[in-house]
Amino acid sequence: MVAEAQAGNLDAMRPILESYAAPLYSTVILPRLGDPSTAEDVLRDTLTTAIEKIEQFRWTGKSIYVWLRQIAVNKVYDVHRRSKRSVQLADAMSRELPHATMPDTAADALLIAAEEQELNRDRIQLALRALSDRYRLAIELRLIEELPRDECARRMSVTTGTFDVVLFRAVRAFRRHFGQKREGRGEPGGSEA
Repeated sequence: MVAEAQAGNLDAMRPILESYAAPLYSTVILPRLGDPSTAEDVLRDTLTTAIEKIEQFRWTGKSIYVWLRQIAVNKVYDVHRRSKRSVQLADAMSRELPHATMPDTAADALLIAAEEQELNRDRIQLALRALSDRYRLAIELRLIEELPRDECARRMSVTTGTFDVVLFRAVRAFRRHFGQKREGRGEPGGSEA
């Protein structure tokens, strides 16, 4: 899919970006910003930059997630710099960036993702529990088990197109619930349709 996108078929980027949008939002962007609205803007900018610069991605034994994650971290840093928040926050981000450089292997990339996911595990689980069973299943199949779209659709007894819509809505609902404060406004088993 990356090769197709680099050859000019940018529609090939859609499944890649759909696969990594939720993890980028929940484990990289939102924890560093704290504001769901700003985090959504940064995610949008990250995905737009990825599409615009896909020709610069080179296979070097590293997962494309690592490349996308670095774009996201850089966008977060830009937000902090532009907003001229406290010098302490800027210093904290600049200290973090050297540790967020590209790892040597795909295994290192997975380790980074696992560590970030561990930091947010409680919030992620709360957000997942707040979703309807259908939305939770869509996210688990596609983003956690990383099954192909057609297999996810088969397991949910829907067409691939319908699955894509369900996943899109599920990720949007997840973002909404993840961004809520712990005391939250939603109840577990929410009524997203």
